Amino acid sequence: MNTQLNEINAKKILTEAKGYLDVGFTHSLNPYSGCGFSCLYCYVREMPIQRFKDLPWGTWVDIKTNATENYKNEIQKLRKRSKPVNIFMSSATDPYQPIERKAEITRGLLEAMIEFPPDFLQIQTRGPLIKRDLDLLVQLHEKCELLVSMTVETDREDIKRIFAPYAPGIKLRLSVLQELHDAGIATQASISPVLPFTPEFASVLTGKVDHIWIDTLSIGDGSMGKRSARLGMPQLFKDNGLDKWYQPNLHHKVEKYFKKYFPEEMVRVSKQEAFPK
Repeated sequence: MNTQLNEINAKKILTEAKGYLDVGFTHSLNPYSGCGFSCLYCYVREMPIQRFKDLPWGTWVDIKTNATENYKNEIQKLRKRSKPVNIFMSSATDPYQPIERKAEITRGLLEAMIEFPPDFLQIQTRGPLIKRDLDLLVQLHEKCELLVSMTVETDREDIKRIFAPYAPGIKLRLSVLQELHDAGIATQASISPVLPFTPEFASVLTGKVDHIWIDTLSIGDGSMGKRSARLGMPQLFKDNGLDKWYQPNLHHKVEKYFKKYFPEEMVRVSKQEAFPK
């Protein structure tokens, strides 16, 4: 897929957490606008940032070239208030999408965080490129509480190809999770959104993660399934013979499944348990 890249100066890089993230996170941080992974189910497709864009989701990315400078200025101002700074990176893009390999905006932010650490940082990604920054993650782990949350919405590559054809392979994500976990970094498998998986899903996550976090297209798109419906997800499931996986109460069944294999405190569900404290 061809992606139109634009370099921009962002007014701010830290955004006060609201809505879904207002459960313990104080700020979100998006190094980019837009996302080259272009997952079909992504709720950002239904947000103003995309709905008022002329180009389709996945075909444009804005690179926030001043992100590091902004972060340093903003975190120092926040520290003067003596309040906790708990950052979710990222809520509307992927910090390790393909352009990060060259642009290194996320890497620059991690370097700045080592100098000016937040209290808590959750990195939310599906990009195995995060492995490149293991050296910085180890350093940052000594400065603040750190959680790397890797999206692993299924253990089936055939399912991934239907819903997220441009996203990295599942096996590669699992391999990177293992490496991060072995390096002493706290890791989480984000089963979000839940896509059809095999009975062996739990076994492929065992020993790789400290937490399991579950969310679905019905309860986790920020509008109780309305965005997912507008994106055509019910029909996509139906067209592929997956109707039974598109249910309002699916999260209960998935939670019950994972709690058979992992300690109860490891398994979290949706907004109310999104902040791992």
